[in-house]
Amino acid sequence: MINQYPLWKYLLLVVVVIVGVLYAAPNLYGEDPSVLISNRITAIDEATVANLESQLKSQAIPYNSVETSEGRILIRFASADEQLLAIDKIKTMDLFAGNRNYTVALNLTPATPAWLRSIRATPMYLGLDLRGGVHFLMEVDMDAAIKHLEDVIESDMRTYLRDKKVRYLGITRDNNGIQAKFRDLESMQQGLEVLKREFRDLEFIADETTFVINVRLTEVVIRNEKRSAIQQNVTTLRNRINELGVTEPVIQQQGDSRIVVQLPGVQDTARAKEILGATATLEFRLTEGSNDDAWREAEQTGRVPLNARLYHSREGRPVLLKRDVIVTGDQINNASSTIDPQSGTPAVSVTLDGKGAKKMADITRENINKPMAVVFIENKVETKVVDGAEVKTRSRTEEVINVATIRDAFGKQFQITGLGSAEARDLALLLRAGALSAPVEIIEERTVGPTLGAENIQRGFHSTWLGFALIAVFMIVYYMMFGVTAVIALGVNVILLVALLSALQATLTLPGMAAIALTVGMAIDANVLINERIREELRNGNSPQASIHAGYERAFGTIIDSNITTLVAGVALFLLGSGPVRGFAVVLCLGIITSMFSGVMVSRALVNLIYGSRRKLETLAIGNTVWK
Repeated sequence: MINQYPLWKYLLLVVVVIVGVLYAAPNLYGEDPSVLISNRITAIDEATVANLESQLKSQAIPYNSVETSEGRILIRFASADEQLLAIDKIKTMDLFAGNRNYTVALNLTPATPAWLRSIRATPMYLGLDLRGGVHFLMEVDMDAAIKHLEDVIESDMRTYLRDKKVRYLGITRDNNGIQAKFRDLESMQQGLEVLKREFRDLEFIADETTFVINVRLTEVVIRNEKRSAIQQNVTTLRNRINELGVTEPVIQQQGDSRIVVQLPGVQDTARAKEILGATATLEFRLTEGSNDDAWREAEQTGRVPLNARLYHSREGRPVLLKRDVIVTGDQINNASSTIDPQSGTPAVSVTLDGKGAKKMADITRENINKPMAVVFIENKVETKVVDGAEVKTRSRTEEVINVATIRDAFGKQFQITGLGSAEARDLALLLRAGALSAPVEIIEERTVGPTLGAENIQRGFHSTWLGFALIAVFMIVYYMMFGVTAVIALGVNVILLVALLSALQATLTLPGMAAIALTVGMAIDANVLINERIREELRNGNSPQASIHAGYERAFGTIIDSNITTLVAGVALFLLGSGPVRGFAVVLCLGIITSMFSGVMVSRALVNLIYGSRRKLETLAIGNTVWK
């Protein structure tokens, strides 16, 4: 029979549809308000879970379930009100309040049944406009990025001149750039030759009367540093957001100095804002001497050695440190908050990269029994209202959090003490994610509530199904049984599209929902072409079976051509667009693929089942006409 599929084709289509239904199903269950509890050091054991459940019941805290996953505890609640009420009580429990290594955070967890999760069927990620969350527009402080570059160059110049045995009086930096001072003309010329050979991208101006070399950054260096600063900040912010556990965030560069960050589903916006805007990092420096009296004298008189800088400890005690930095925060590979086994106080366990480990090992080996300090650096931007106007002030905190005597050479791994519990936890997070290359300022903040997101979902859902229903009525009225098969194929198309988006863990936004509605309208075009082709064959006097066969075969080329042109446009939107435009393009392209499959393969399988087995098919009802 010309209109019959072999059995394996029917079975394959059934399997595809069943798999599509299974992987689309999680989107029907929604999300549960929940509280996520994790321990930064160890996985949470069963005893802790049992203790938690006991305390929840004793304090009459309502909850749906307590689950463990990947060493973390997940508590599900029936409503957001119960969730917010419970988290305040959970944070004050002795189980967690006494150990700051625990993190207790608000969360939204898919309510997918366990049997679907066992086959890794998960719902689509929802964007900010559908799920709710927070939107930040952040501006990178490019002046601070250039200042940091000059600090690095200043330190490198000092080290390089020393390595090349070039004598100099001192290297300083001010608003006009870097100045290298020498004792005489011969030393200055020797230093100029050495520096030009090592720092070829810089501009050097020698003053032969004062024996000073003025170093300037060229426009190319400044432009490259600004580009590098914003790219590094985008990477660092992405790492920090991963630490927060946010799914499918949006982190994009906007213009030359701004970054857009969107965090769907985030409820604890204060915590997110604190982590994203923080620029905390560390520097390890040797002390200049170890005499407290000498340090106090330097503070009182203002006479600081050229190779040193004056810092203060958290208690306000002056500390002189060498200008040369041993290791900085960007050479830290990993960090975790822990407890020092000797003192029982909070600590941060640090792991350096290869370059940092080698330098740390060399320096500590050469300076055994000498003190080394850890400098905590944090940049902040604060907004104050003065005379009715907002005034933004930038502050930089540099304080010595630890001074310890080097007892033995160490390199890749070591601990930092002298921090509070919360500080150790946050510092470990920031070090793991990496330090921002330049401070960022949040200049715009918008919060989208879950209620507004739910309303957007409802409207998008209604518009899609309204369009589907109108198309179904038209197709059935006009094409009769062939319209019924087209509507069934269209339903399979929607299921497969949702299943594909879920399996790929694509993020669905409001433009994406518009693309689904558009796909529903476009997908029926294939069946219209096929049905009209069948009618044309019948008008030419062909038999019903031959007309069905010819209709599908001859319409296929037209369907391919029309869909490929739309697919090319979708790919162009994805490559050239950004944000919502790319989300629209992804759904559109996937919808074209599924519509071609369902419009041709599924509809033909249904038509073959209905008409293909009839040996003597004398009439065919299609297009409001019964053809004989």
